[in-house]
Amino acid sequence: MSETATQRTVDMGNGTAGKPLGGGAAGGNARASAVGEPVLTVRDLKVHFRVPRGAYPWSSKATLRAVDGVSFDVRRGETVGLVGESGCGKSTLARAIIGLTPVTEGRVRWRDTETVSEGRRPAAAMERLRKDVQMVFQDPLASLDPRMTIEQIVTEPLKVQRPGLGREETHARVVTMLERVGLGAHHLSRYAHEFSGGQCQRIGIARALVGEPQLVICDEPVSALDVSIQAQIVNLLRDLQRELQLSLLFVAHDLAVVKAISQRVLVMYLGRVMELGTRQEVYGSPQHPYTRALLSAVPRPDPATERTRTHAVLTGEMPSPLNLPSGCAFRTRCPEAIGACAEEVPQSVSRGTGDRRVACIRVGVERDRAPSGV
Repeated sequence: MSETATQRTVDMGNGTAGKPLGGGAAGGNARASAVGEPVLTVRDLKVHFRVPRGAYPWSSKATLRAVDGVSFDVRRGETVGLVGESGCGKSTLARAIIGLTPVTEGRVRWRDTETVSEGRRPAAAMERLRKDVQMVFQDPLASLDPRMTIEQIVTEPLKVQRPGLGREETHARVVTMLERVGLGAHHLSRYAHEFSGGQCQRIGIARALVGEPQLVICDEPVSALDVSIQAQIVNLLRDLQRELQLSLLFVAHDLAVVKAISQRVLVMYLGRVMELGTRQEVYGSPQHPYTRALLSAVPRPDPATERTRTHAVLTGEMPSPLNLPSGCAFRTRCPEAIGACAEEVPQSVSRGTGDRRVACIRVGVERDRAPSGV
């Protein structure tokens, strides 16, 4: 899928992407006044798994570093895109934040409450987190209970998080949310298998938003959908974000979709952050060699341009997270690696103004030396 074509489809998809939406959920005005303040803070988060080295359960165990020291913030009302190759730890990071995967080390703060501290999750903090943070899963059909009607699926969060609501008010909220995502009251008695993939994803979004969360974690919500349905879901998320002043953590490996919806972009490789910056910085002036290689792999819709432009081709396979290379994890595939890249793990340091951060010792120096073939 080409970046330009996807961007054009998203912008023109349903004709509402550029229109301000009125109304919104209760408390919408109060939320709008707080746009820009950090709501989620992640610091040095690590998720490690102990896995057998051999085929038998009693084999000696090795440490798989799925997420290894990730730090970032999500502000009120913004979308942070999380990109990288398959297996780099994006989904594990998302699930660790919301509490579906155990954390080895690090801190996660939701507003003024520590939800993870040194790998532990206080029960009271997690109860608040579940009310304010929801998740949209990658496989829309697998995330919906096949034995429950759509009304039961979307009502369930209200029963758990808003037990004081009456039956009529609960029903009204469910119908209103389904209408916001493009469905209606006539769908309430149907089951998940009666809907298309795009409709199932809309139901998942309705379930996530019906309790009026402040942050929605979207774990590759459009990767299983075709291009036209992708555009509809992205437009829907942008409209709902504008209406409800939501914050979004958008996990994807489709760079065109991330560019269309995100204000800031975080690039991961083998559990580590390679680059973090605004959409304009990362897409317009990528500084990490891995980011440049990812962007170079995005095809252009113009055949003449595509044939003549230079691609940054990466050689070799991604190393195993069970046996990471010394120093920079990317050095075994990096076309600019030098001997020093094997000696130290590059720290994510500020580059320029704002929140721009890059984890590469070669950034900011002249690249006139030939790579040493590390």
